[in-house]
Amino acid sequence: MKFAVLTDIHGNREALEAVLSDARARGTERFVVLGDIVGYGPDPEWCTDRVAALVAEGAISIRGNHDNAAAGAPEVMSTNARLAMDWTRPRLSPAQREFLSGLPMAAEEGEVLFVHASANGPADWNYVTSDTKARPSFRAVQARVILCGHVHVPLLVSCDRAGVVREQSFRTGLPVPLIRSRRWLAVVGAVGQPRDGVPQAGYALLDTGTDELTFRRVPYDAAATAAKVRAAGLPEELALRLIRGV
Repeated sequence: MKFAVLTDIHGNREALEAVLSDARARGTERFVVLGDIVGYGPDPEWCTDRVAALVAEGAISIRGNHDNAAAGAPEVMSTNARLAMDWTRPRLSPAQREFLSGLPMAAEEGEVLFVHASANGPADWNYVTSDTKARPSFRAVQARVILCGHVHVPLLVSCDRAGVVREQSFRTGLPVPLIRSRRWLAVVGAVGQPRDGVPQAGYALLDTGTDELTFRRVPYDAAATAAKVRAAGLPEELALRLIRGV
């Protein structure tokens, strides 16, 4: 099965459209969305409806902390995130908020676990930013492959049979063989708000038939999205982040 794994869309319509087009062109058979459909970005309604349509077609979708907040749950957030959420929440219809609140915290498909943040206590929204931060996820679950988001920066970590956890290098666009003598955790990057200095939409392709994972970056009209952020009266930093990719 060829999965396209998306996360942290954050109300960015232009980025989501670009990623969906790129994924379909590469033979994607099923979509997975790892949460944070809304928050920060100017098109929360459209992005929520688009993901809901994907789910109706058979996609998997997970709840993120911004989705949780949009549905009404109290979440600790930075000042800009809170301002954006206060703007986002009233724009969502009751049906859209119900869709977000009804999303699961995690999902399994064969040997793969999908979760927004860490696999140990998904509702705690822990950030997996290094091999050290990945260790609790490997200890908490037995899945051979764990795919997550939340961090907005791509990361690949392996755990060998002796339990040694190491960060692994990768090159964007080139398949990484997920050798079966190890377990794997990948943070797949962010569709709508990358923070690794590359202002392009990020996602990953997982081929369970060949046991390969490919990190991808897709150009999109970030300037158009930034203009929408400014027109909505959202914090300027949220517009600059899209242009700078940090």
